[in-house]
Amino acid sequence: MNKNVLELWPELNWIQDQDLREKTAKTWEIALEKSVLSAKDLKRIPFTLLCGPDLKVTFMDHKRSVVHIVRDAGEKINAMYHGELPVDMDVLIAGAILADVGKLLEYVLDENGKAVQGNYGKYLRHPFSGVSLAEQCGVPASVSHIIAAHAGEGNMVKRSTEAYLVHHVDFMTFLPFKERLKI
Repeated sequence: MNKNVLELWPELNWIQDQDLREKTAKTWEIALEKSVLSAKDLKRIPFTLLCGPDLKVTFMDHKRSVVHIVRDAGEKINAMYHGELPVDMDVLIAGAILADVGKLLEYVLDENGKAVQGNYGKYLRHPFSGVSLAEQCGVPASVSHIIAAHAGEGNMVKRSTEAYLVHHVDFMTFLPFKERLKI
């Protein structure tokens, strides 16, 4: 497993299925190879382009918090719903780790080192590019579904339980920031 990817994502070790863990890590490795962004950039750029460069929550702060919150939610559902709404924890965690991997192709850095949407991102939003990256690595459809359905594009498909969890956790940790812009 790539050292930079494991440093970005210690949560990869939560994925019990070794094959899925390796495919998830490989997807991030390929994304970093294709991106103008480095692992170091991901730890400094704001997690959303909508809130401006002064936002202290970085891309990786947001992404890792989503993974942590979604894991806790999945564990609670598995513990308290008597098997009526089973959550595949490996699929859930891999999907949360990969949900925004496509942003590495969507973003570029301007002359001041600020993250902005690049030309690629104007044509293909990150759910599409993320699925493409994941498919190149043999990530299973159940995980690619989460990548595809985590954002607004997912409103057009029937989401799995795991996709609902990632979608809602992602938005509940994003929308309050977006709402601040309207005040």
